[in-house]
Order: sequence, then C-alpha cells, then structure tokens
Amino acid sequence: MAFPKKIKKFIPLTEPKTLLPRRRELRDMIEQDGTFLPKSLLHADLDRGFLDFVRNELKCVVEGKTVPMIDILITTQNWVQFTETWDFQNIDKNTEPPFITVIRTPEVKYGNNPAIVYNIPNRKLYFYMKVPTWDGNKNGFDIYKIPQPVPVDITYTIAIVCNRMREINKFNQIMMEKFASLQAYQNIKGHYIPLKLNSVSDESVMEVEKRKYYIQKYEVLMMGFLIDEDQFEVSPAITRTFQIYETETKYKKRKYNSKIPPEPPVYDLIFPTTSDEIEELFNYNLNLILTFTENVSSFQVYINDDYYGDTLDTIQVSSGDMIRFQIVRVDATKVAKLTYTQSIL
Repeated sequence: MAFPKKIKKFIPLTEPKTLLPRRRELRDMIEQDGTFLPKSLLHADLDRGFLDFVRNELKCVVEGKTVPMIDILITTQNWVQFTETWDFQNIDKNTEPPFITVIRTPEVKYGNNPAIVYNIPNRKLYFYMKVPTWDGNKNGFDIYKIPQPVPVDITYTIAIVCNRMREINKFNQIMMEKFASLQAYQNIKGHYIPLKLNSVSDESVMEVEKRKYYIQKYEVLMMGFLIDEDQFEVSPAITRTFQIYETETKYKKRKYNSKIPPEPPVYDLIFPTTSDEIEELFNYNLNLILTFTENVSSFQVYINDDYYGDTLDTIQVSSGDMIRFQIVRVDATKVAKLTYTQSIL
C-alpha cells in the first residue's frame, strides 16, 4: 500500500481570505507602492513575469537536484541556430544538460482575453476611482481616469533539454498538474494574467552519429493586456473651501426702535346675544377712554382676573394685561356694544 510522501506538519489556525477580504488584499497589493492607480504593464513586464512563472511555479527537482533554468528569452530563430551548433563541452562554457529554457514567438497578436474585449473605439479615458485630497486648507476629490487596456496574445515555448527520460517524466508531470484546469495564472505587478497550455511536442535527437538528447517543448499562450501609466489622467473634482472672516471685537449697542406699530384709535367691543362677557389681551401701555355705549345699562371691568371697577370712563392698561368686560343689557334680545378711544402712553 502506498503512503503519501508529503505529511502535513502544521495545521493553519486561520482560514484563507475569500470574497471581500480577498478583494481588499488584492487592492492593497495594487496600492502597495503608494498609488491609487494600477501599475503599468508592458511587453517587458509580461516577459519577466513569464520567466518568473517558469522558475518558481515549474521548478523541477530530480534526485534531489534542481534542473537549472536559463533566465533569458530565446527567439525561434536563435533556437534553431542554437540546436544546429549544439555542443555539450563545458570547456566552451556551454550549458550542460539538463536545463530548461523559454522561447518566445516574436509576433504579438491582438488578444482574445474575454475580460477586457469591449469593442470601444478611440482609446477613450474612463473613470477609475475618486480619491479624497487635503492640502491643509482645501478638502476635495481627484478623479482618476485610465484607458481601456489593450489585450495581447503572446506565445511562449518552454523547452527542457536532458539526457535522461526521468527529467522528461518529472517535468511533464509538473506541467500536467499545473495546467490540469486548462489554464494557470501568474501575478505580474498586481495583475493576474491567464496562461493556457496549447500543445506539447518532441524534438529529441536520436541519430546514431550524434550524441542522443531529449528535447520536450510545451507551447503556452499568455492572454495578457497592456497598460501604459503615461496615458493615465488625474483631474481635480469637487473642492470644499473654508473661508475665514475677521470681525471687530468691540460690541456696538443697537439703537432702540421706539416706533410702535400704530393701532386703530377706536376700540369697539361687540357683545352678541349669546354672551355677556369678552376678554382682550393688550400688548402696549395705553388708556382706554369710553366714548359710546349701546344697549348697556352697566358693566364691570377685571384686569388679570382682579376686579377693577364698574362702568368706568377711563381704564389704564399695561402691556400684557388681560382685561375682561362683563355687561348688563337693557334688552337681552339685542346686541350690546362698548366703544373706547385708545391713547398710547
């Protein structure tokens, strides 16, 4: 019965980040250089990212020894010349197999990355983020705009050169496991770029006159995109300004407006047949002088519910007084009336 070679020595106490925490982690990864904009991604960055992918993710260890990798890109033309003049002698400082190298197809085609193909013309700038700003006096926002990324397809060929079949088998196992889901991803400057395995080919040399060696090739398609930071645009938006006014500390006393709104000189109290009592509130200091009575034999005056007098010709009123009049009619079926003239004090 076979036993697993890898034994888990440590059990993680925290769960891996998913959903919103993972998106925040990706955002922090993009902004770790102190900018709110994504990092520029050009051809050289994609090439460097693919070499890092081969060196780190496709590391091949056979019998405790790591198969070395040539950390440069070789074009298709250079690879043909390289294989035709192959020499394994170390005295000429040539690389001795086994080793892994990366060959790049020179032409770069317009990409088929479905995430960024929108058919939007003219490379228009689009809103990316609104960033708050503060310069010590003003609080506002800056609008960050970037153009639509340009999708590109770059074809790389990973070649392993060795003298033994065991290196071929081990590297093939690593490739099949890495691309078991048809594609893999490489993080290049904060951007996740998909990689797709297209084909596998063999160019091994088995001629009797020459030294035998195996060459296994794996064609990988990188579905990347190009972003140039020189095309980014930052423009100011809303700005909130704080204005400070200087005023005198001396207090200027306002002049008292002695003008009192005019009141009608004649004050009529009309008593309907249903009531023999009326209350009125006065807001000024004044004298009420009786000038006319109708259907009234006598009346009583109360100021703030205090008895003031009977059938008075003159009543002195202060501001805020509530005056109540109670009358005795001559004819209970008719309306009664008292008329006063107001004299403001």
